[in-house]
This record gives sequence, C-alpha cells and structure tokens, in this order.
Amino acid sequence: MTKQEITEFELETLELLKNVMDPEIEINIVDLGLIYKLNFDGKDNIDIDLTFSTPSCPLGETIVTSIKETIVQKHPSFCVNINVVFEPKWSTALVSEEGKKLLGL
Repeated sequence: MTKQEITEFELETLELLKNVMDPEIEINIVDLGLIYKLNFDGKDNIDIDLTFSTPSCPLGETIVTSIKETIVQKHPSFCVNINVVFEPKWSTALVSEEGKKLLGL
C-alpha cells in the first residue's frame, strides 16, 4: 500500500486483513502487497483497491469474498466495496519485508 495519511482504524483493518491468505501462494494479501488502497469513511463504508499477482488469478473471487467476510465478521454493519485494479501492475517489489522472508526473496 502506498504511503498516505492513514487512520488508526485503517491500520487496524490492514492488520485484520493479514488473516486473508492468497490461496495459491499461502501468504497474506497485505504482506503480498495486493492492497493498493484502503479508505474508511468514518461511518460504515470501507473502500479497497486490490490487485492480484496475475490478472487471470483463478482464485480472485475467493480472495474478494474472504476480504468482505473478514471485515463484516468484525464489523457487521459495514459495507465493503472492493475495486479490483491492475494498474500499477503487481510485482515482487510491492511485497513487504515479512512477505519477502516468507517467499524466500
């Protein structure tokens, strides 16, 4: 995720999303760098820009569903809007230091 002004709640949500794994790579989506943007409106809406490691990711819908379920499980009244994007293109440069250790990079 790019450096931006981020709220404490958004940071907590990113920590929560570390429970969502990319089923093919078996590393969480945050450390893989798949979350490009997360924005909480201060009420009950969360907007997420998300990418996949490849545009033809066969388990993309599984990841999207897992994100929504993970957030709504903790915050049942929230509306989670996910925008799947492919620009900028995902690369291993987006992987966190922890993710690189897990991937052996």
